Amino acid sequence: MSIMVKVEEKLYQNRYIVDENHPHIRIKSEAECKTCETQACTFCCPAACYSKNEAGTVTLATDGCLECGTCRVICQDKENIQWDYPRGGYGISYKFG
Repeated sequence: MSIMVKVEEKLYQNRYIVDENHPHIRIKSEAECKTCETQACTFCCPAACYSKNEAGTVTLATDGCLECGTCRVICQDKENIQWDYPRGGYGISYKFG
């Protein structure tokens, strides 16, 4: 018998300390996101930090970011994401390693 656990339930168990004045990720140009055909960041980010808004641009919420770097890889052709590690004491703390 297998028990299905949703990703959201696992993510909820992690602790994330938000650095409100210094986000570690930012979208360089919203206009550049509009020209992106796939907007792959909106479905490839495992923490669902990216979403498409009504205007057709991408919105970023860094709360809960897993710091995996997927968005940097996905956006490599456009180079429209500035990504740095969070400052000390901020960011993700994994409960299970």
